[in-house]
Amino acid sequence: MATKKKKKSAPKARAFTKKPFEHRKIVLADNEIPTSWYNINPDLPKPPAPYYNPQTMKPLGPSDLAPLFPMGLIEQEVSMQREIPIPEEILSIYKLWRPTPLIRARQLEKDLGLKSKIYYKYEGASPAGSHKLNTAIAQAYYNKKEGIKRIATETGAGQWGSAMSIACNYFGLACTVYMVKVSYQQKPYRRHLMHVFNGEVFASPTDRTNAGRSIRAANPDSPGSLGIAISEAVEDAATHDDTHYALGSVLNHVCMHQTVIGLEAKKQFAKTGDYPDIIIGCVGGGSNFAGITFPFVPEKLSGKRKNMRFIAVEPAACPTLTKGLYDFDYGDTAKMAPIALMYTLGHTFMPDGIHAGGLRYHGASPLVSMLVKEGIVEAQSYKQLATFQAATTFARAEGIVPAPESSHAICAAIDEAKKADAEGKPKTILFNLSGHGFFDMTAYDMYFEGKLEDVELQQSVIDTAVKDRPHIG
Repeated sequence: MATKKKKKSAPKARAFTKKPFEHRKIVLADNEIPTSWYNINPDLPKPPAPYYNPQTMKPLGPSDLAPLFPMGLIEQEVSMQREIPIPEEILSIYKLWRPTPLIRARQLEKDLGLKSKIYYKYEGASPAGSHKLNTAIAQAYYNKKEGIKRIATETGAGQWGSAMSIACNYFGLACTVYMVKVSYQQKPYRRHLMHVFNGEVFASPTDRTNAGRSIRAANPDSPGSLGIAISEAVEDAATHDDTHYALGSVLNHVCMHQTVIGLEAKKQFAKTGDYPDIIIGCVGGGSNFAGITFPFVPEKLSGKRKNMRFIAVEPAACPTLTKGLYDFDYGDTAKMAPIALMYTLGHTFMPDGIHAGGLRYHGASPLVSMLVKEGIVEAQSYKQLATFQAATTFARAEGIVPAPESSHAICAAIDEAKKADAEGKPKTILFNLSGHGFFDMTAYDMYFEGKLEDVELQQSVIDTAVKDRPHIG
């Protein structure tokens, strides 16, 4: 005889604050959008290491990068100018969704009984649903200005591919996206969104490139990785004169474009009477973390706020900053992308198919990596189930379903708030809610059905993957 399923109990009545959603959102006027990006290079403890050519093993020059990037972005990549003016053509499109709100998580604080304050910068209001459009618009603009006709790029979970498709649509460029196969299968609506904006999307590894065919020959069932997808996109761009490559994270100019997030947040905090003691962001390649933290870093370096903390949070299944090696490595699997000094798990590393697809990269931003190495930024990792639990707690309080990537930052923010309260020293915490999770409901459904598993990367896997790194210097 079949047993009856237990009836779920109704949720408890919520203990709202007197006016839970009043005085919680800090907004800026359109004319308060930053008119310059902040370039952290001149404020770093030491100059960034150069990139190296993967064929010659010598430092890259502008001519080496010209087949992949427009000169406007190459100049930004190495610039030591602290403020880079944002062209009016880019600002006019930014105004479709910027400035984004800074929100005090009052109901989350109430539900958790916190004395610490939690604020979040919400980047999910962009047309792409994430922070990625901040740099996609800029990259499309500079490529259009140079006469490029098509962009080839990769995407992990689909946020970057969506953003680049939208940006190319605005500037009349064609867009080809190589999407990591496991995410292509997990997140069909992300690729449908790319199609809406005329992007063509392929599950990587494909049979369109030598890199993809090589991987498929060795492993026909390969789930793909960002390293593989990057190889395919770079090869596509390098073999077509009218095409350039675009990267959604890691590189210096990408991190710089994202600083509109932190620059806005500084203006918004000036209206609150508060100021963050701790700033948190999730890290795959590092761009959203850089965007929220970099404008605040000089205050710590100068000693003005020497106790300010910056926490980079990553998945335990892909612990680049917490377990990786700080050394030169290839940016992609096929050894076609520039070699950079960064934390790496090894360019041959094949991540597990966790649902935070945007955090499954073997390397990390050289700038973020340097700040971790110098002890200016802390790195933490979390397992998958803890992040989904934190995401659900947040959603039920704040009314926003976060992307699985962003849930890592939420998990750390909650833990840091509880820790500060337990020590009797409540803090003001800021995290970057880098995107919404409306295209990730399959992952949430699996979480509720108990089908998600925790994955923690073993050191032996890392030791094997880093053996093939290049030897520079």
